[in-house]
Amino acid sequence: MKVTKIEIYECSILRRHPHLAGKGIGSFCPVIVRVTTDEGISGIGEVGLAFGAGAKAASGMLRDLAKYVLGKDPMKIEAIWEAMYRQSFWGMGGGPVVYGGMSAYDIALWDIKGKKLGVPLYQLLGGKSNQSLRSYASQIQFGWGEKIFLCSKPEHFVECSLAAVADGFDAIKVDPLQVDRNGLANFGPNGYRQDRHGLLRADDIAMGVERIAAIREAVGPNVDIILELHSLLGTHSATQFIKACEPYGIYYCEEPVNPMNPKAMIKVAQDTNTPIATGERSYTRWGFREMLENQALAVVQPDLCLVGGLTEGKKICDLANIYDATVQIHVCGSPITTAAALHLETAIPNFIIHEEHTYASKLCMQELCTNDYQPVNGRHVAPELPGLGQDLNEDVMKDYLVATIE
Repeated sequence: MKVTKIEIYECSILRRHPHLAGKGIGSFCPVIVRVTTDEGISGIGEVGLAFGAGAKAASGMLRDLAKYVLGKDPMKIEAIWEAMYRQSFWGMGGGPVVYGGMSAYDIALWDIKGKKLGVPLYQLLGGKSNQSLRSYASQIQFGWGEKIFLCSKPEHFVECSLAAVADGFDAIKVDPLQVDRNGLANFGPNGYRQDRHGLLRADDIAMGVERIAAIREAVGPNVDIILELHSLLGTHSATQFIKACEPYGIYYCEEPVNPMNPKAMIKVAQDTNTPIATGERSYTRWGFREMLENQALAVVQPDLCLVGGLTEGKKICDLANIYDATVQIHVCGSPITTAAALHLETAIPNFIIHEEHTYASKLCMQELCTNDYQPVNGRHVAPELPGLGQDLNEDVMKDYLVATIE
């Protein structure tokens, strides 16, 4: 068996949904690859750069990496991974664009192998360690359910939190500093706040704590709150804010500081009483090594569509287990991302919780694929179909095809 065709898709959401212009999800652009073999078996993968800046660069990276996949035996996943890593020059020390491209191909190859052998991917990753996966409602500052809006008042955060709890979730994640009192988000060219890298002003702390306190009062003591900071703070301001939130029972804090400075992450972990998590902007096992060796992380959050795919993601989970760190895969993309995460989280012994992003329930995401894996009462189960258990929705994806390589 050999790879005979590669198709690349840029799923610019506004192309099909112009009414979402100006809303966060409207800027989403999942980049997806489909790899087809001479036996007619196809596998799909995704680059985890659907948000922020980088999607079009990822599309170009898939074109450049195609030579390491086209004509190769797709069953030799480890060998192809090593070729992309060591022979591309930029693979050794590359960033999210390089590793994102590698990840997409890697996941597609695993999908092919599962389909060829007729088994779901979790079976190839070690079998079931977890029968069902506790999930949390993620990024409620962007709304929950059918609503898409930016929460700015405490009552907005309460409304979205209660909506998630009503859907069966007993854990939620929120960034209480991402949107200011006037509804302006930190992300984007007009929202960046340099001063938050120094020390937070009293009003900033009060704004965030008011929101966390309102959520805790509304949901009660038995719903876990995950604090998200998106690496927007510096070492000292992150420590300030985490300590201010600790009376409200924070399950763990995600990305308090820039993960490219491991010593800053280590210091925050040492100076606070809240477990620390990071991973979506750390790449390959080397990106996690120093933080794990210094016991900085209670939760690792590799994005399988950025970290190096399932091949590398499994190694990171095993490395984390040595240091008693648990795993929550970072999930923020198409249903391909969700399926890949569910398979690995089902297989590993140190799984803690699954991320159900608020965007995962939106039609513009769901329509990209044929199967919609949603949690029931806040719990997910892995797909049982061969491979990822996911396929592209041809009626939709034909509008997003940008390149075919044969």
